[in-house]
Amino acid sequence: MSDTDHRNSPNIVLLIDADNASPSGIDPVLTVLAELGSVNIRRVYGNWRKQSLKGWADIVHRFGIEPQQQFDLTKGKNATDMKMTIDAMDLLFRDRVDGFGIMSSDSDFTPLAMRIKQAGVPVYGFGSAKTPEAFKQACSRWIDVDELIRAAKEDDSPKGHGGEKKRAVTKELIDLLLDAYGQSKRDERGFTKLSEVGQRAGNRSSFDTRNFGFARLSDLIAEVPNFTAERRDDGQMWVKRLR
Repeated sequence: MSDTDHRNSPNIVLLIDADNASPSGIDPVLTVLAELGSVNIRRVYGNWRKQSLKGWADIVHRFGIEPQQQFDLTKGKNATDMKMTIDAMDLLFRDRVDGFGIMSSDSDFTPLAMRIKQAGVPVYGFGSAKTPEAFKQACSRWIDVDELIRAAKEDDSPKGHGGEKKRAVTKELIDLLLDAYGQSKRDERGFTKLSEVGQRAGNRSSFDTRNFGFARLSDLIAEVPNFTAERRDDGQMWVKRLR
């Protein structure tokens, strides 16, 4: 990326709750956010006296992450959430921010994600499979970090993508895609742009293909028997419902 492209790309903030996020996920998380813009602000929050945060402390400089110290104000309860929320609101209203990444599996960040979205700024949530549904749905997109880590390991393995293991396509997912297709504009043959289906599915939920083990929506749709797809001369993928 040239200096000009870097200046013109969206400004993305990444805020990390060290108590509720694994340091092993930082590399794939940054890779995902790099597709959306330049991750110029990277902060990780925690009480660095805790031995449990050593994994984060060991990598902050390697990934250009600014550690934020927050002492526990009451025994058994940390104040990280409040500090992180205050900083997020300061950044939202003080700086030009085009997107927020929140790396945490803590449902306490649900109101923060909803408030940022209300300001017209997308929120990209990164957490484990145990993340409460409320936080997942509050995000513009929510991505399972465990899936990112698994995919990254498979890419590095001798098998590469050939050994990729995908999740089962659930009825809930199929219903979401069918609803999105039904709301999309179709041509005289009943085909609609795959990008529009993806956009409408994203508007209905925190849908992201990576959570199902697929790098691209086109890969996912190929595994759904309810659709047929074709790539047209303009390079765009179009899909049609079969049943």
